[in-house]
Amino acid sequence: MCGFIGEIHNDQIEAIKEPIWSKAIAAIHHRGPDSTGHFIDKYVQFGFKRLSIIDLEHGTQPFNIQNRYIMVFNGEIYNYIELRNQLISEGFSFNTDSDTEVLLSLFISKGIDCVKELRGMFSFAIWDKVEQTLFCARDAFGIKPFYYTETSERLFFASEQKSIYAYINFRELSKEAFQYYLTYQYVPEPHCLSKEIKKLLPGHYMIKEINKPPVIKRYFKKTFDPIKSSMLEHKTKIRHILEDSVEKHMRSDVPVGAFLSSGIDSTSIVALAKKHNSKLKTFTVGFENKGFSEVDVAKDTAEKLQVENIHKIISADEFIKELPSIIWHMDDPVADPAAVPLYFVAKEASKHVKVVLSGEGADELFGGYNIYREPISLNWFGYMPTQLKSMLQTIALGLPHDLKGKSYLLRGTTPLSDRYIGNAFVLNETEKKQLLQGYNNDFPFQNITKDLYQEATHYDDSLKMQFIDLHTWLPGDILVKADRMTMAHSLELRVPFLDKDVFKVASEIPTSAKISHGTTKYILREAMKDILPETVLHRRKLGFPVPIRHWLKDELYDWARTIIIESSTEYLFNKGEVLKLLQQHAQSKADNSRKIWVILCFMIWHSIYLENATFTSELTAPELQTV
Repeated sequence: MCGFIGEIHNDQIEAIKEPIWSKAIAAIHHRGPDSTGHFIDKYVQFGFKRLSIIDLEHGTQPFNIQNRYIMVFNGEIYNYIELRNQLISEGFSFNTDSDTEVLLSLFISKGIDCVKELRGMFSFAIWDKVEQTLFCARDAFGIKPFYYTETSERLFFASEQKSIYAYINFRELSKEAFQYYLTYQYVPEPHCLSKEIKKLLPGHYMIKEINKPPVIKRYFKKTFDPIKSSMLEHKTKIRHILEDSVEKHMRSDVPVGAFLSSGIDSTSIVALAKKHNSKLKTFTVGFENKGFSEVDVAKDTAEKLQVENIHKIISADEFIKELPSIIWHMDDPVADPAAVPLYFVAKEASKHVKVVLSGEGADELFGGYNIYREPISLNWFGYMPTQLKSMLQTIALGLPHDLKGKSYLLRGTTPLSDRYIGNAFVLNETEKKQLLQGYNNDFPFQNITKDLYQEATHYDDSLKMQFIDLHTWLPGDILVKADRMTMAHSLELRVPFLDKDVFKVASEIPTSAKISHGTTKYILREAMKDILPETVLHRRKLGFPVPIRHWLKDELYDWARTIIIESSTEYLFNKGEVLKLLQQHAQSKADNSRKIWVILCFMIWHSIYLENATFTSELTAPELQTV
């Protein structure tokens, strides 16, 4: 596991700008504190920070084969042993036991098609000195990040935007990305808040030749293709492939632990991982507020599974103290409150292990969110004439906001593509017009999902929701906070559900087997029920609950008001309207907690990245000024 930076010039590199290069690599020290590597030739320069998991001595990077192919690689290839054996049968020999050498050798053997054979999480860049071509790729789900920016002189790429900021001024805030963020609570890919920087999309590769623009293509298309099979066949396939995935994700020369919440996803991973490590350590966090802690359930689950559980209770003061560091690590803000407990559980786990398993991805693959059941309750609206639906919607819009049934009528009379953009929907276009100084009609939230809905026309509504989440919410929110919050503590996170072979099995399961018997993930529960405690098997999903709604009325009210008043964002926000949201929330006139939180996170991000504010935390961030 590591972080990397790199650049490819259209003209030969004259000299290294050492202070800038040092700042760029230092910005991602947390991603790889064990070693630093560097490579430079006529046209490219690579920098590398490594966290050693397997074969530290011989897997160092940048990795060089034949003095021709040089690679920087962030991630893990879980089927590297099988690929290594395959390559040996083709005549390859190996000097190390690392997946790094296997990946580069596979590229030498297969070229750009190498990515199609990989099971793992990765982003990497390979320079061919003879062909003078750079090949870069990102894993199918977007578990590992890849940022890039292009100028007339060069293309720069990195594991985090911080490295790029050492080289370029943050010249212009992307108003388009900013407006999307306020609705989605994260910046949807490939956008970044910096107009100059983009993300390479999951399942895509990029080829850059000297004096030619980069070419980007998709190599892995994530689609659902349900097939008719018996429940027993589906269950058997799920259980087999999950056991295989967990076994491969356990490959490591250092201790592997696991996050444990109160739900089926993490508990399934722990139960399967225990088969490979009877002394598995698990980690849990919670809050003092009633109903916002999974610690007691996790402790009980750990006892029943006979694994150790290490847990921590987070206070509001700790929460606020670490928030600037959390937002700094995110690069672009992710206003998902669950990022905070994830930061703390990673901090606790890093004291004991270097690698943790987690349950991310199960909801998107197996239909785990309660919202996926909504089409069942709204089904009868589909038989209603369009004119009648329009009349009902007009009536519903005029009803008091707190009247029972209003939301139901609005959802039933609004097309799915206008009401569902993923698991978070914070501010709609009308609200953004009121809050923003320079709202732009060209950037409605539907811009992000309209092409995805076109691809998903043949799916039922529940499957459409899964498809949207798989391509937006998962890489933009879930995996960003998972990667950044664990890497903040130099901890490697592995997600066994997000494996290409697991996805293939999940993609064949019909909605009726997932959303069934009054619950979600029904088929997954059935597949795992013989090894899960009964107390977890049918438990309602919580997912790192955070008492933001309560705190913004009490402990955090003054703090939030001060942030809003003192923030230098008057050119973006109508602060009077923002303060009105906070006041209404404090007086319990409306639950505006998510709307307030998305604005607060942006304001803190703005102070750190655009105003160069300093802050104190245990993880001191490098200075952000451009050299």
